[in-house]
Amino acid sequence: MPILQLHQYRVAAAAKQVCESLDISVDTQSIVAACLLHDMGNIIKFQLNYFPEANEPEGIEYWQKIQEEYFAKYGTDEHHATLEILKELNVSSYVYDLVYNIDSVRVEDIASGDDFGKKICIYFDNRVTPHGIVTVDERTREAKERYKTHPHAFDEEKRALFVKNIFDIENHIFSHSSIKPEDITDESVKDIIEELKSFSLAI
Repeated sequence: MPILQLHQYRVAAAAKQVCESLDISVDTQSIVAACLLHDMGNIIKFQLNYFPEANEPEGIEYWQKIQEEYFAKYGTDEHHATLEILKELNVSSYVYDLVYNIDSVRVEDIASGDDFGKKICIYFDNRVTPHGIVTVDERTREAKERYKTHPHAFDEEKRALFVKNIFDIENHIFSHSSIKPEDITDESVKDIIEELKSFSLAI
């Protein structure tokens, strides 16, 4: 869906912006590829009437049909579906691993670990709402409301721990960056998104 495409472009563009600002070496190509692909199965969890405008111009019946096809092929777990799609695309093992780790249950391990690629991917997925790049706090509030009926929704204790880990990741990333978290905005990634529309996944 276009709203999902734009989310993935924003996450990837923000990740690329920060990768290019770091004083350490990271695999930018793989990080960007993972961010471009990280929600390929997410139509599975969409409540299609939540953002009615997102169904246009095709209309809700068109996307309901696509959603049903995903259910039939991949089941009802959107992260599992994404990983199955990555296998079909034959992405590299590192890209697969990066996407595998964009999962709230792994955020504590990522926060305490050394893989900057994993940190960048999960961090920027938690900086982008369906309507744009926001702060971690704003994204957390938006997600709390949007996913309150999701089977894996956090209770308040888990949410607080998750947010702490995301802020730890933010501090670690930007301790090696020449820019600050607030420098990454919809405006700052606008041109990068255009570049990414010709990005090659042949890695």
